[in-house]
Amino acid sequence: MEIANLGRADGLPPVDWPAIAGKLDAGSAPAADARNSRTTWLSTMNQDGSPHVTAVGALWLDGTFWFQTGAGTRKGRNVTRDPRCSIAVSIRDADVVLEGDAARVTEPDALARIAKAWADQGWPAEPDQSGAGITAPYNAPSQGPPPWNVYRIQPRSAIVTLTAEPGGLTRFRF
Repeated sequence: MEIANLGRADGLPPVDWPAIAGKLDAGSAPAADARNSRTTWLSTMNQDGSPHVTAVGALWLDGTFWFQTGAGTRKGRNVTRDPRCSIAVSIRDADVVLEGDAARVTEPDALARIAKAWADQGWPAEPDQSGAGITAPYNAPSQGPPPWNVYRIQPRSAIVTLTAEPGGLTRFRF
């Protein structure tokens, strides 16, 4: 991993990636009483090159983010055409932006594992019988009918901004 301390000129220490990954593993929220504390933002590229940003119910698992969407959604069409994307989330004492490529997941074991992770967090997802994705009794209406495609973001880099003293700003290249 390549580490660049972007806060060095201000005398800030580099961010500790294992500590940030541990907070992501634990499902850390910005604060116990924070509003929208679980909002995760996905940015994809529209066909004309402009950005498309939308809230997603992404999960951090196995050192990366996973999300699901219907094949006909804008984010689904965007990552099919151009897999480059970024995902942003606030956790306790830090903001994290991870950049990478979205890859559709179709392996049955991986789909079962991620569906169970969503179910463990309260959304009763399960692998679809067709093997194409996942299903659940409900989802955001804009996702279209199931099965929903699952994507894993293969991380290239992350920028972490510490929001608590002493602060810090570090870029990690994986």
